[in-house]
Amino acid sequence: MNLSIGNWINSFRPANGPPPQTLGAFMRWCLSGAWPAMWLAAGFSALAGAMEAGTALILGRVIDATVTLGPEGFFSVTNVGLIAASLGFFLIARPVLFGLSAATNSIIVQPNVNPLVLSRLHRWTLGQTVTFFDDDFAGRIAQKQMQCARAVTDVASEVINVVAFALASLVGSVLLLVAIDWRVAIGFFVWLVLYFALINWYLPRVRIRSAERAGKRAMVSGQVVDTITNIKTVKLFAHADHEDRAALGAMQSFRESSLKFGYLSAAFRFALMSLAGLLPVLLLGGTIILWQADQATSGDIVAAGAIAIRIAQMTGWVSFTLMAIYSNIGEIEDGMRTLTPRTRVENASDATDLEVPQGEIALKGLGFAYGRDKGGIEQIDLTIGAGEKLGIVGASGAGKSTLVSLLLRLYDPEEGAIEIDGVDMRQVTQESLRRSIGMVTQETAMFNRSAMDNIRYGKPDATEDEVIAAATKAEAHTFIKDLQDHKGRTGYDAHLGERGVKLSGGQRQRIALARAIIKDAPILVLDEATSALDSEVEASIQDALSRVMQGKTVLAIAHRLSTLTEMDRIIVMDQGRIAEVGSHDALLAQKGLYARYWDRQSGGFITTQAAE
Repeated sequence: MNLSIGNWINSFRPANGPPPQTLGAFMRWCLSGAWPAMWLAAGFSALAGAMEAGTALILGRVIDATVTLGPEGFFSVTNVGLIAASLGFFLIARPVLFGLSAATNSIIVQPNVNPLVLSRLHRWTLGQTVTFFDDDFAGRIAQKQMQCARAVTDVASEVINVVAFALASLVGSVLLLVAIDWRVAIGFFVWLVLYFALINWYLPRVRIRSAERAGKRAMVSGQVVDTITNIKTVKLFAHADHEDRAALGAMQSFRESSLKFGYLSAAFRFALMSLAGLLPVLLLGGTIILWQADQATSGDIVAAGAIAIRIAQMTGWVSFTLMAIYSNIGEIEDGMRTLTPRTRVENASDATDLEVPQGEIALKGLGFAYGRDKGGIEQIDLTIGAGEKLGIVGASGAGKSTLVSLLLRLYDPEEGAIEIDGVDMRQVTQESLRRSIGMVTQETAMFNRSAMDNIRYGKPDATEDEVIAAATKAEAHTFIKDLQDHKGRTGYDAHLGERGVKLSGGQRQRIALARAIIKDAPILVLDEATSALDSEVEASIQDALSRVMQGKTVLAIAHRLSTLTEMDRIIVMDQGRIAEVGSHDALLAQKGLYARYWDRQSGGFITTQAAE
């Protein structure tokens, strides 16, 4: 067991349940598991803050002893106790407590709270539906995660480091001033009322303007990332100026929100400094008046002066920190609104892992329209036998991709159900369901990692030989050997660039095929799996595909109908329903929709008129 104090908080402990959508509950969700260490750090910070009043008290006692005992008597035996107490306080107690306060906050709290919160937000975000990501900028979502984690960490750290310290200092100061004279304490109390009234007026406004500024900042990130992600399209359409204007527009909005925040911040600081200047006048003036009436000592004047100056100095520090805390709270609320909505597909509480002994898929009264009245699919009844190879045809918008998305449980059906080997897929874990389905899509997804890692994504524990064998079957091995990235890495170690931009469409699709081959799932979905391949390369991997499909239940979507002629059955979808079912030859003989598609193909693709 690692007993280092840096490990007192489990930085990657999972959260309990979903993130709440109210600020206080959300903060508790973010920080659950870190509270004991945070209370310890706050305790040390409060003790260090109490030392401020102790410093003024000892200074006052030293001055009184100096005045009373004179130059010869101060270092006499009768004053040993005060000298020892002063030395112990300044040389031992004060440094130790300040050191412990700094250590608990900077070693235990800050390095661990940020990854704790970020990991929880990231896990939650990964569980959102694809619609959540489709409706927002990728850069903005990432920015919100980072922003929210940093802001929660800053709030926790500053509350410990400043608020606990300041409150203890104030309590100690009040007690000391009461010991000097209750009338001086009354003056301090009046000042505190004015101080908290000022805080109460400004900080809510700081919070609102900070949230606005955070939102505008995230929009800048989203706009810039969106442009960079699609930089080839920007250049191909010669729209650099257009993108520049869009980015400058977002930046201008951010600048304006920053200026509004800056004006408020400047006014707040001016008001604080004016109020801080009043405190020494109240405390020192009041104590001197009492001293003139022989109701206070010289040491009391020093103690009151030390307290006044320290709190006046601390006023700016604490107030600016409170402004930062409220600013961070605004950012937390902004991130909370973006990240916590429950657009999710959840596992059932009693979900089990899916076992696929056969691979039969049954679609029963299936309907899904993305929450709308029209679109998607409706009333789909279909059984795909174990090991059957089913082709799916239809014009754009016919419902093909919706059907596959439901099979992968990217969405839950609005009507009906999908069963795999007699088990409703809502009763199994999503992870086990998707492990049982291999997929190759038209829009192949590549990570900016090595070719080896991209193929191994289908089977993380695959050996190097298995990866090379899968790449060879997918006709990818030859071009992978010749890869070289900008850092000089070659072959399977070469990185493919963001979204695989360094590869051609056909190369990306062959790596995606290799990934599906190595996954070796019992159910295989091919969504335009060879659409990016030229005819020669497609022909060369058809045999490999045929071998991969053996013994698997296959769903193959294609516009190039020639790729489906060997399917056991073909379904033709039209406006969200199954219009025709049969083999290639049988469908041609029906002279229906499929036959019209076949006749009207140009270069092997369904034309848009074919759906009319």
